[in-house]
Amino acid sequence: MGKYDPLTGELRRARTAEVILSFRQIERVIGAMLPNRARRPEWWANETDQLAGSVQSRAWLDAGFRAYLIPGSEQVRFQKTV
Repeated sequence: MGKYDPLTGELRRARTAEVILSFRQIERVIGAMLPNRARRPEWWANETDQLAGSVQSRAWLDAGFRAYLIPGSEQVRFQKTV
């Protein structure tokens, strides 16, 4: 089980097309702190290339969502792709 797999599960259970989670909520879900790099938009890049894609991006992409850091906050908007 990967570090971000619980986030995949959380998003798969979502009943809405958009989910906004604070860093604190994400940390509770994954049971670990997010790295300091998570405060940068590029950490939330929606990389689909298996080689270029990050472990964390696979978590939300596998759940059918794209992630967007909300500027000026420690919140992330996840939007369903289908």
